[in-house]
Amino acid sequence: MVVKMQRKGHGQTRLLVGAQNVRRYFSKDMPVIELLLDHLQIECDLTEAFWNGQAEIDDPRLAAWLESKKLQKPGQASAPLAMIPSGKNCFRLQPIDSAHRTHAPAAHAFNPA
Repeated sequence: MVVKMQRKGHGQTRLLVGAQNVRRYFSKDMPVIELLLDHLQIECDLTEAFWNGQAEIDDPRLAAWLESKKLQKPGQASAPLAMIPSGKNCFRLQPIDSAHRTHAPAAHAFNPA
């Protein structure tokens, strides 16, 4: 699935998953998910807001990793990332390079609705 990073200032970067992706890829019995970030593996809580229309993951370790990737330049739109299922309640997060971004099927496009 395609997700987006959103920067709201230094240290305030989060991952926008989108309500449609939540309905499609997540089960409400998932209180946490594991994210594989290069060589790191972190566990993130899924808050009540995640299930009720604010489908975003906010974690300081995730924010530090996203910011270290320098995926978004000032004034640019949110940077897309691939969130790939990698086991039960586990996803690998990786940047989508621009060469592959234009070839992504429409079914995987980010839709925050």
